[in-house]
Amino acid sequence: MREDALIQWLLDGDPAIRWQVHRDLLGAGRREVNAQRARVAREGWGRRLLDRQAADGRWVPTRGPAKFRGLYIPKWTSTTYTILLLARLGLPEDHPQARQGGRALVEGAEWFPSGGLGFFSTRRTAEHCVSAMVLTSLHAFGAEAAARARLERFLLDAQLPDGGWNCVEGATHSSFNTTTAALEALLPRSRSRRVADALARGREFLLAHRLYRSHRTGRIVKASFTRLRWPVGWETDVLRQLHLFVAAKAERDARLSEAIDRILRHRRADGRWTCARPQPGALHFTLERPGEPSRWVTLQCLRILRWWDNSAAR
Repeated sequence: MREDALIQWLLDGDPAIRWQVHRDLLGAGRREVNAQRARVAREGWGRRLLDRQAADGRWVPTRGPAKFRGLYIPKWTSTTYTILLLARLGLPEDHPQARQGGRALVEGAEWFPSGGLGFFSTRRTAEHCVSAMVLTSLHAFGAEAAARARLERFLLDAQLPDGGWNCVEGATHSSFNTTTAALEALLPRSRSRRVADALARGREFLLAHRLYRSHRTGRIVKASFTRLRWPVGWETDVLRQLHLFVAAKAERDARLSEAIDRILRHRRADGRWTCARPQPGALHFTLERPGEPSRWVTLQCLRILRWWDNSAAR
């Protein structure tokens, strides 16, 4: 597939794909990008997700404990994961339904003296991974400034000596899942020196592990970390990890070469990529079919490879 045909194939997809193609691959101006992005709220995946929101701001399942109903469980149709998905799709920051959903998370969560939150009546400590996902959602839509500041301090205080984060309080070694979630949460507000230093240490933790390898044995910790999944849940993967370096405009590092080669090996002969099956659990609806050419994964891979090539030229 020629490059112009590949770009057109991407543009034929959902508005969530189109606006990012205009921004990242075509270099369109802000007015054009914003016009394309606004369509996420009116058409396609974004509109379908917004239409499923309840009047109280939650995406609510039919069953569950009343206090936390629909906030984090079930995966992947609860309020937490739906707002995260809307953020990834690029729903405009000022959209009122997303902000209402963020308010429902903040008001419905159990907050702990440490500054973190949780949605589980059986767990009596804050969860770093869940707190990070909520912070990502709130940042994406400019919602609940006081809660964002509290969660940011919580995550900064929770960073472990090895540079990463772990969802389990008292852990001594970081996890790839929680480190990815924390870096995603802190990246949009990287202006302060403390946040910038935390982000750099977190990226170094991933680099030291070649993103997904054990520091003890050198083996891949979990095969699913190397798959190109869409949509994503709480588990990390190579695309999410590499995107952290792209979004930070980080310098090229040879320790990422294996991950880049892995992406290149996944590429089909026609220049596209397929998406792997998502984590088990019910979805609101099927976005793209596993094993078939995926516009979302193709866009992510092209963006990553463009950064990789451009960083080599600097």
